[in-house]
Amino acid sequence: MKTNEKNISLKEALQLNHRAYKLFYRYYPKLILSQISLTIWKALTPYIIIYLSALVIEELAGDRSPDRIRFLVTITLLSGAGISLISAFLKKWKRTWSTGLGMKIKRILCEKLFDMDYCDLDDSKTMELYSSIIQNLNGPGWGLYNVLLNYEALCSEGFSIICGLSMTISLFTSQIPKTAEKLVILNNPVCVTAIISVMVLITWFSPVLAGKAGKYWVRSADLHTFSNRLFAYYGRLGYDSKKAADMRIYQQEKICEKHNLSKENPFGSKGLFARYGKGPVGFYMAASSAVSVIFTGIAYVFVCLKAWTGAFGIGAVTKYISSITKVYSSVSGCISTIEDMQNNAVFLKQTFEFLDIPNNMYQGSLTTEKRSDRKYEIEFRNVSFRYPGCEQYALRNINLKFKIGQKLAVVGMNGSGKTTFIKLLCRLYDPTEGKILLNGIDIRKYNYKEYMMIFSVVFQDFKLFSLTLGENVAAKINYDEEEVKSALKKSGFYNRLSTMPEGLNTYLYKDFNKKGIIISGGEAQKIAIARAIYKNAPFIILDEPTAALDPIAEAEIYGKFNEITGDKTAIYISHRLSSCKFCDKIVVFHEGSVIQTGTHQELAADKSGKYFQLWTAQAQYYR
Repeated sequence: MKTNEKNISLKEALQLNHRAYKLFYRYYPKLILSQISLTIWKALTPYIIIYLSALVIEELAGDRSPDRIRFLVTITLLSGAGISLISAFLKKWKRTWSTGLGMKIKRILCEKLFDMDYCDLDDSKTMELYSSIIQNLNGPGWGLYNVLLNYEALCSEGFSIICGLSMTISLFTSQIPKTAEKLVILNNPVCVTAIISVMVLITWFSPVLAGKAGKYWVRSADLHTFSNRLFAYYGRLGYDSKKAADMRIYQQEKICEKHNLSKENPFGSKGLFARYGKGPVGFYMAASSAVSVIFTGIAYVFVCLKAWTGAFGIGAVTKYISSITKVYSSVSGCISTIEDMQNNAVFLKQTFEFLDIPNNMYQGSLTTEKRSDRKYEIEFRNVSFRYPGCEQYALRNINLKFKIGQKLAVVGMNGSGKTTFIKLLCRLYDPTEGKILLNGIDIRKYNYKEYMMIFSVVFQDFKLFSLTLGENVAAKINYDEEEVKSALKKSGFYNRLSTMPEGLNTYLYKDFNKKGIIISGGEAQKIAIARAIYKNAPFIILDEPTAALDPIAEAEIYGKFNEITGDKTAIYISHRLSSCKFCDKIVVFHEGSVIQTGTHQELAADKSGKYFQLWTAQAQYYR
């Protein structure tokens, strides 16, 4: 869905806003309750002070009874103090639950990311949609953020209208004495209806003009989002230490200047949004303000004329002026808020398009057997796979069986299907054709989360986090320190651990802790291997596990290969064919198919085979 779609009806807009509000209530009920309580309280309390102030003024202009004035002033002061006290409590309650609202919204979105099928998460369209939602949220707050603001405003204005009307009705029903001669016409129902009609028309017209201004921002939302994305990227390039060397060598700050300092970009002084401000948006906003001033003038004239002719006392002037202008601003606010809700509905529709992405992957119900003897057998039976939206198969007719405890090497050129093979094995994707069996049962029938627990994987593009070393290895907060140390020892990181200032509690990187340490690529790879070891799953998968290691560290990993894998079934993916000598069986992939299987000695002896070609190409540089 494009954010510049404008054909959302008012009914659909209200339905989308209502759904979003219910979503907030499901996640954060106390946030909604605190917001409603404070909103209603703030809407009602001004009229209490207006009413009491009018009584005080009326008494001062009338009998001037000291006792009554003292009583009214005391009540007014006590009411003001009580209102302030309760307001402070409600504000604190609301502030407690509304703090970090942006992060609360991102939690809702992130839970969807964690819950959705990996194939959808891996889809560039999904991530583009998510990025657009975040950009709109971080910019003008379009989407879920504005829902709370709009509902708060609508609730506040609605209660203000009810209270204001209850105090304003007598303004129109109070009669001007017949002695006022020509002004008696103001008692005529036709005249009263005309004045009310003019006021209603102005009340409607002012927010409509403001709403027209708002529509310009909605129409430009895609440009705003894209420009924000450019600014967020190029505006922060200088802070990224990983890109600092390239930035300096190639003087790429010039590229940043092009996007950040140009007056012609959408946010620049000569850009689109500046032209909007100087042109139609500025005109509509100015016209909206001018119309509101006209209403205030009519209200003052009408109230003062009736007071001058004796329709009511001078004290009532304060009450009527305050209440009628409050009703005007509240009605205008309601209309303006509804306009905003309709504008915001475009972004809510985009948000729910993301939240409504269905989970099509069958989650399974069979319990994955927890075997202490690790007797798990995996079989690929005529498996073919192509990525969604692609006509070409990434894998074709794969037939393969892993023996229990076997060390399997998977080799092949880039794009031959090795990583896709692993993704299918871990059930990040389901086969397009054929079956993958665990102990003779289709893996789709097993409970999805339980099935994934039998795999430890070091992906080629693995990620470590800005957490402590122990938490990175264990992938949890509470962990067995001795087991973590054992895993680090097996991965070759144990000597480095002894130099860390706080041992396992040392933070990696400096994002959150200034005492954090910066680790090299090779050290990070050892920690990732330790994480796979610590999980202690029956299957361990290593995708290029020594790519960032120096030759000595690589030899150390090879030497400990059996210790690392133990009695697990191990799958080893590598471009360095020297590592294949440690494996029981080698599978050679080429253009999505398995073209050779065997031991290193068998495959190296076949001079016409692909493995021999790859082995020879590497070996010549070591001879």
